[in-house]
Amino acid sequence: MPRVICLILGGGRGTRLFPLTKNRSKPAVPIGGKYRLIDIPISNCIHSGLNRIFVLTQFNSVSLHRHIANTYKFDPFDGGFVEILAAQQTMLHESWYQGTADAVRRNIPYFTEAQYDLVLILSGDQLYRMDFREMIKTHLDSKADATISALPVPEKEATACGIMRIDDGGRVTEFVEKPKTADALAKARTDPAWLRKQGLDVDDSRPYLASMGIYLFNRSVLVEMLHTGNATDFGKEVFPQAIAGHRVQTHLFDGYWEDIGTIGAFHQANIELTRENPSFDFTFNDHAIFSRARFLPPSRLQGATVNNSLIADGVVVGRGSTIENSVIGIRAWIGDDVTIRDSYVMGSDSYETAQHLAGNLRAGRPRIGIDSGSRIENAIIDKNARVGKNVKILNESRIVDFEEAPHYIIHDGIVVIPKGTILTDATVI
Repeated sequence: MPRVICLILGGGRGTRLFPLTKNRSKPAVPIGGKYRLIDIPISNCIHSGLNRIFVLTQFNSVSLHRHIANTYKFDPFDGGFVEILAAQQTMLHESWYQGTADAVRRNIPYFTEAQYDLVLILSGDQLYRMDFREMIKTHLDSKADATISALPVPEKEATACGIMRIDDGGRVTEFVEKPKTADALAKARTDPAWLRKQGLDVDDSRPYLASMGIYLFNRSVLVEMLHTGNATDFGKEVFPQAIAGHRVQTHLFDGYWEDIGTIGAFHQANIELTRENPSFDFTFNDHAIFSRARFLPPSRLQGATVNNSLIADGVVVGRGSTIENSVIGIRAWIGDDVTIRDSYVMGSDSYETAQHLAGNLRAGRPRIGIDSGSRIENAIIDKNARVGKNVKILNESRIVDFEEAPHYIIHDGIVVIPKGTILTDATVI
């Protein structure tokens, strides 16, 4: 096994996931009731035997830093670590990262101070399982300088991805970023029969190989490319340039993979977790997703009806309440006769004490959670929100996008209640 350093990119401002990214970076956004998005790539690394990991961030990194510090602690004798590399001003650089390649370039000193052979570059906001040892084997067997993990996709998805044209050996001959014209798509088409020969179960409807944003480089090649150019983005600049002078290989992958880039995609990914046979399953025993260990009590359901839902630790659900196709996060409190459908309630960072509850009542504030008689459908309720009695979050007008309200935002038809928001009794959205 070569020596591998893993770099997980924390992303930019996360504007498409706003307001979930108002006070946290994209990798720190909670998913599945008790995890964070960053747990996905880190868990994939650990299961692949890779435990030297840097996470590169520059926006709202406090929450992410706290989560990583409280979660990933390795045996001091094996040298494993997960460390945050936040953007910083130095004698050489005073600006923010200008793109993915620039972020890696600015942190070259940190992954060249030890003798690593390969650099694995990952995204911090994707949902998938992968054994990176298979990608490393592809890289070594093909004697590649760089390897890109590739996923077969249909035409409607190809126009939003970086698409690769390859030869019969899987070597990349052309990299097209988000092809829009019929001619560009035709040139990037891969014969599905060739993909089937490689062992993929692919029909003719998925003839394009899309970059998954998972890259493996020989360290010396990566450092040379970044030092000799001023490219700021891997997809748009680095790989088109690399193909001309280096061997760039594809590693084929055909499992579940979702880029959590928008509110709609994030909501759908969470609701998918509640299905009987979800495409991505957190209960996958031999490849568990790791997260922070908490000492929370079992959830208490007091005469509630729960169908096709995930209920995290420390939740209390009142009498007569109905929860369907929803994810309920840690420490969530849900009152009596509440209806929640197709929604993600993230829960709370802490329990309210009796003193706090009494103070909230005196001040006319609802308690943290969902109070009695409320109805919530197709929504995301961020942490520590206070939803009063008989509140209706239904979006009955089917508004797709709306950002003018003070206490909520609608994106992709999903109502999002920001973290810590107070919705008083009988509010209707």
